[in-house]
Amino acid sequence: MTSPETRTAPQGNPARKKALTAVSAAVLVAGAAYGIYWALVLNHFESTDNAYVQGNVVQITPQTTGTVVAINADDTDHVKAGQWLVRLDPADAQNALDQAQAQLAQTVREVRTLFANNRTQQAQIALREADLARAQSEVARAQDDVSRRQPLVSSGAVGQEEFNHSKAQLTAAQSSLQAARSGVLAAREQLASNQSLTAGTSVDQHPNVLRASARVREAYLALKRADLLAPVDGYVARRNVQLGQRVQAGAPLLSVIALDQVWVEANFKESQLQNLRLGQPVELFADVYGKNVIYHGTIDGLGAGTGAAFALLPAQNATGNWIKVVQRVPVRVQLDPAELVKHPLRLGLSMDARVDVSKTDGRMLADAEQPAVAVQTSVFEQDSREADAKVQQIIAANGGPQARPAPPAVDDTVLTSARTLAALNH
Repeated sequence: MTSPETRTAPQGNPARKKALTAVSAAVLVAGAAYGIYWALVLNHFESTDNAYVQGNVVQITPQTTGTVVAINADDTDHVKAGQWLVRLDPADAQNALDQAQAQLAQTVREVRTLFANNRTQQAQIALREADLARAQSEVARAQDDVSRRQPLVSSGAVGQEEFNHSKAQLTAAQSSLQAARSGVLAAREQLASNQSLTAGTSVDQHPNVLRASARVREAYLALKRADLLAPVDGYVARRNVQLGQRVQAGAPLLSVIALDQVWVEANFKESQLQNLRLGQPVELFADVYGKNVIYHGTIDGLGAGTGAAFALLPAQNATGNWIKVVQRVPVRVQLDPAELVKHPLRLGLSMDARVDVSKTDGRMLADAEQPAVAVQTSVFEQDSREADAKVQQIIAANGGPQARPAPPAVDDTVLTSARTLAALNH
């Protein structure tokens, strides 16, 4: 028998060694390939599936209190900017407008009377000046009579009674002269008082007319606001108003969402923000369409804080049971409008976002320059123009623009003519 020392060790399994070697080589190759792929491709992208579609939710709220008498749109309906959606009872607003229009018309006529009184007072001054000139002529004539008769009284050529009669006429003429002077002064003061109400203005720019015009505009706008208009094109959502409902100013009745102006809010981890820059290209996939539809966009802005910072109940990290949680920052991604037309999105849909961060020369924050107006509507400008046109129509109908400012004071030619007329009458 062969001793144990002389026995040879069993030969290893060559097939098993080859398999292990192949697996190890495959793992090394796969690891190297993944490392190369990560260095060349994955290292240039940041991705997240915590992304959702966002958009402007335009709430339709009444500006006045009223009762709903008509509804012109329902959920999922598409509406155009300027289309009326809800109508309130306009009876009270119409009554207020009628009263304001009547008050404006009356005010215009009263202001026209003020301007007409200026011309009347000018004529009164001319008349009082003529009376003054006549009174001065009477005093001069009576003084001449007294001066001629006074030397003749001592010689008896003129009787004392006749002389006393001449002195009485002089006294009466002087009294008339004083009254005429007072009349001229009173007429001038009356003109100055009336001119203080019309100086430096016209009928349509008079303060009383402007105040009444403002009331007409206010009442007209209140009437027009009985129809609640759509500020933008979009789709109706969350309609909670019913016929006959009494609504208060500011109460939300329904919403209009412009689905052609949506964007994506991608919530990246704070550890992913290092290479994110404005303007970097983004590829997005929507769960509703799957991987077959690719959306292309660009980073439009990075949030100024994490979601937890703006939460309704923010975390109190100073408490003793604190646990560190990786925070996320919202990143706004602007989508291609043409792709939204082909494949429309709805608010709140889930998205997958992948950002190409190979170019890091862009800005992380927007510059300090004031941007242009992001969104605006001209739907309500028409109401203001119509209100102004209504005011001008009322003023013109009541003769406002035809009224002229007060004429200048009576010149010396008028006074000279008045004195000449008085002398001829004397």
